[in-house]
Amino acid sequence: MSLLEAIVLGIVQGLTEFLPISSTGHLRVVPAFLGWEDPGAAFTAVTQLGTMAAVLLYFREDLWRIVRAWLASVPDRAKRRELDARIGWYIVLGTVPIGVFGVLFKDQIETSARDLYVIGTTLIVLGLVLAAAEWVGTRDREIEQIQTKDGFVVGFAQALALIPGVSRSGATITAGLFLGLNRAAAARFSFLLSVPAVVLSGLFELSSIIEGEEGEHVGAGALIVATVLAFIVGYASIAFLLRFLANHSTMVFVVYRVVLGVVVLALASAGVVE
Repeated sequence: MSLLEAIVLGIVQGLTEFLPISSTGHLRVVPAFLGWEDPGAAFTAVTQLGTMAAVLLYFREDLWRIVRAWLASVPDRAKRRELDARIGWYIVLGTVPIGVFGVLFKDQIETSARDLYVIGTTLIVLGLVLAAAEWVGTRDREIEQIQTKDGFVVGFAQALALIPGVSRSGATITAGLFLGLNRAAAARFSFLLSVPAVVLSGLFELSSIIEGEEGEHVGAGALIVATVLAFIVGYASIAFLLRFLANHSTMVFVVYRVVLGVVVLALASAGVVE
């Protein structure tokens, strides 16, 4: 992987990880459009550590409160009713589905699921589902009103993001909107929920790269450059999306997903991209 590829893909990862347009899909589609080799699922997972560092920094105060409250609630059931403790338990609950499905379907995620026809289709389908969530969601619940059911449902939605093109933030924000959360609350819980899954996935795939099992064509230098850029751009992306969703709908992302999905399917069908 050249330095230029690392720079471009790092920026793409940082920009698309938190917008509901699929970072994994873009890290497959952009190289295909530019005639570059597929960086692979391992590269994607490791660069997500950069964007996850952005989440840890941006939400450091929230996460520190949640961790302390959750740890205090483990031996004391009475403290589990506190908001931060509850969110901690919901994050644990919501991480279980993606962990289970990630292990069960690891081979398919890294091979057949990266097919451009699959990505183009999921871009369109999830985009339309997000539009439906905007249409029917009441958006009258704040994050303080989150319940066990919400953590369970949003957790299963997060597991769908194992399929490139779905989008982790897109699936979880969509689920949040269907559950009646307002856009900002859905996005905030989406980002907090992503922490355990992305960190564990990134560390697992990093070990695969270090041991030479995957990502032979990437190189340590390119991986570091891409991950650092993903962190910088990702931090700005979080701040932008939270401000944007406070006063705007997600329809601009719906339109973008559908248009990109149609383009990907058309180019793949015509044999322009492989």
